[in-house]
Amino acid sequence: MNLHDDRAGRLILSLRQQGVTDPRVLKAMESIDRAVFVHEKFLDQAWEDQALPIDCAQTISQPYIVGLMTQALEVQARHRVLEIGTGSGYQCAVLSRLARYVYSVERYRSLLVEAEAKLRTLQIDNVITRHGDGGLGWAEQAPFDRIMVTAASPTEPTELLKQLKPNGVLVAPVGRTSVQMLHRYVGQGDGSFHRESLTEVRFVPLVEGTAKEG
Repeated sequence: MNLHDDRAGRLILSLRQQGVTDPRVLKAMESIDRAVFVHEKFLDQAWEDQALPIDCAQTISQPYIVGLMTQALEVQARHRVLEIGTGSGYQCAVLSRLARYVYSVERYRSLLVEAEAKLRTLQIDNVITRHGDGGLGWAEQAPFDRIMVTAASPTEPTELLKQLKPNGVLVAPVGRTSVQMLHRYVGQGDGSFHRESLTEVRFVPLVEGTAKEG
């Protein structure tokens, strides 16, 4: 067993012990080398169960949270998934192993360019990206089977719920403070949604518009 396999195995065991038990999710996470998505100076921590800083004051999420949110989304092989907040591209890569297509929106162009390059490195070809305001979703490609939001929405993500199929699922952190509640919205088929509160999380806020850089 090489070092990558050893570290990956320990992380997957830790996730399983914390309640991430869906075998498809665990297999997807084990197959994606997180080291590809972290800064060089944090490579020794790539397989640790912790969030790490990336550019633009953003973070690559803690693997447990990635696993928890992915499991809650219940992605199936033929699903089209919308991800709000490409960030490092790690969560997007995990979703790509489970879904038919992943559509990902990022407000920082520089982050998006880096993430696209990393996805190409892993030969992931079922991800479609866009530089834009994540809060607006991607109406031209709607409706989606699943939507994942990787930044904290200050209020109920009503605009994104409009882009979900009637029986779709949306997972998003919601709250205005540094600690938010991770919510799971399940479409009831009639335009209404059942909301379930999963756990407290810490995400950067979902900000309107695209970022001014440079």
